[in-house]
Amino acid sequence: MIRIVTDSTADLWQEYVEKRNLTVIPMHYRLGDKNYLATPDTASPYYLDDREFYGLMRVGVVAGTTQINQAQYEEAFAPLLDAGDDILYLAFSSGLTGSQNNARLAWEELKPRYPGRRLVMVDTKAASMGEGLAVWMVAERFAAQPELTLDELAAYAGTVSMQVHHWFTVDDLKYLKRSGRVSGAAAVVGTVLNIKPVLHVDNEGHLIAVEKVQGRKKALRRLVEQLEAHMADKQNGAIFIGHCDAPQDAFFVDDLILQKTGRRADKISGIGPVIGSHSGPGTLALFFVSEEER
Repeated sequence: MIRIVTDSTADLWQEYVEKRNLTVIPMHYRLGDKNYLATPDTASPYYLDDREFYGLMRVGVVAGTTQINQAQYEEAFAPLLDAGDDILYLAFSSGLTGSQNNARLAWEELKPRYPGRRLVMVDTKAASMGEGLAVWMVAERFAAQPELTLDELAAYAGTVSMQVHHWFTVDDLKYLKRSGRVSGAAAVVGTVLNIKPVLHVDNEGHLIAVEKVQGRKKALRRLVEQLEAHMADKQNGAIFIGHCDAPQDAFFVDDLILQKTGRRADKISGIGPVIGSHSGPGTLALFFVSEEER
């Protein structure tokens, strides 16, 4: 059997994870002087509700993240290998984290113990629900065609990952300043002039600023304009909207999509603390599939 594994950075909703029997490796993050785990387990002492997390960020508590280490990967992979499964690991963008090297080290450590078992890692070059959309497409393909081999499924994952477009905007530039995405001077000037960046993730998995517009609503409209320009199948292709505690803006974007395409997004969901630590509360993101690479 093939088991699909991904990271909590994919921001997949728990009902879907359970439906397709996915394995999601949680990442650690910190808020002030406390450490937390991006886990759906509300009983965990390391769990923090997303809304509380963004509320604390809004009052100035500083957030940050750490990579998944080798031991965490071994802990996630070993039970699947013990069960006799092969693993397709759809990884968070190497352009945004160095965690994939730890995954390779973990597999090198485990491989001698599991002769005949395989692990294939695909760098999705994607983040948040863009990574989640790639995982969703692979999981749905596998559910429809369970006869696919590990190599066939990995090849499909590599193709669709590069066709997933990420378009997003942030509400406050100070969080991108903290993560080094914009300069301090640009953040100050942008805040004074109410400048909102429109960003995307390129085909190397890096975060790229595309343009700057004045005003939140204009930035949100630009996201939908990108969907109009680039989405391959506007009637049937999957559309995901992600937000960092900004549901009203997500509904606004969904209404715009309805006006432009005659349909709504397939999923509106929250962006978790790992991605939100760097983009900040108010982030709004739109994800869809194009026939062209990013």
